[in-house]
Amino acid sequence: MIDLHTHTTASDGRCSPPELVARAAAAGITVLSVTDHDTTAGCDAASAACSAAGIEFVPGIEITAVRHGGDVHVLGYFVDRHSRPLLAFLGRQREQRIARVRLMIERLAQHGIVLNADAILQPGIDDPSKAAGRPWIARALVAAGHVQTTDEAFDRWLARGRPAFVPRDGASPAEVFAQIHAARGVASLAHPALIQRDDWLDEFAADGLDAIEAYHTDHDPHATSRYLAEARRLNLAVSGGSDYHADDSHGPSSLGSVSLPREEYERLVQRKRLA
Repeated sequence: MIDLHTHTTASDGRCSPPELVARAAAAGITVLSVTDHDTTAGCDAASAACSAAGIEFVPGIEITAVRHGGDVHVLGYFVDRHSRPLLAFLGRQREQRIARVRLMIERLAQHGIVLNADAILQPGIDDPSKAAGRPWIARALVAAGHVQTTDEAFDRWLARGRPAFVPRDGASPAEVFAQIHAARGVASLAHPALIQRDDWLDEFAADGLDAIEAYHTDHDPHATSRYLAEARRLNLAVSGGSDYHADDSHGPSSLGSVSLPREEYERLVQRKRLA
């Protein structure tokens, strides 16, 4: 099994990198990528654990771009995770994440919900390589008894259109593709069915997109078939994975529940060789 979309405690996942790899080994995964949001901080530990477990490791990342005020998630594979330009870019991305979390906490306070922003952000303050995000606020809302679940936190307060939501600032998709390429990586559009803007695909391909994530937990068979066809039409490779967070607020995915076919993985590797 090949799972190229997973998250650790370096961003919004609940498993440390070694714990994630242990779970992947138990699930029978043979190729694993850690794709934390706007950070590669979990990759070194995951790589070491994969080596010990006999799992092929693909260094990865999920970078959030912004287009017309909406999030566009871009997966980067085979990246040089020690690239100084990439690390500098990601540092700016994480600073914007912290500022956004603070603004959302301020909006909650306007509605009578007072949370300690410094306490929520402490993991990212102690370790600037960690990427803060809305799940950190959601978990604090649960812990403080304001909501019962993180799903409720998003539905009532944190999702787009809800009272505490703050639109994201960030780089354009074209800039994100370029940053991934500069780090010798391959850029894949994450879960396109969730973006619901297939009319952007031609532009993304022209701007340097290398692949589309056709296989994803939130893609039904029709969506998978559609994005396989779009990838072929645009001469793009295909990626896939479970988007595993070990957190039910991100859906009931499990490691290996979505597996990229071996032939598609080999095409993705070929994209790296052609870069």
